Amino acid sequence: MNFSESLKKNRDFRNVYQRGKSYANKYLVMYILKNDIDKNRVGISVSKKIGNSIVRHRLTRLIRESYRLNEERFFYGYDIVIIARIGAKEKNCRDIESALIHLGNLHKIIDG
Repeated sequence: MNFSESLKKNRDFRNVYQRGKSYANKYLVMYILKNDIDKNRVGISVSKKIGNSIVRHRLTRLIRESYRLNEERFFYGYDIVIIARIGAKEKNCRDIESALIHLGNLHKIIDG
């Protein structure tokens, strides 16, 4: 991810959850909050309810790759937390990518 950093600290996730705005679709939930830096900070969360560690890591990789491929389309200056829903468990990269773009459009943080 050239233009983004990872969101790692628990307090940063909590801050986005409490003060941010969220939209959801069938596969993902996206919270966003403006930050004061020139980069996006992206955090991905996949619950144990989704499946075992293999399934969770696969889903995390799919979400990260989908964001990476569309990173230049996202406006900068946001903390973004993406949460996988149970429906995303069996989906492929194309489905996850389209769900991510859909949520970006709902938040109006995607160009085009």
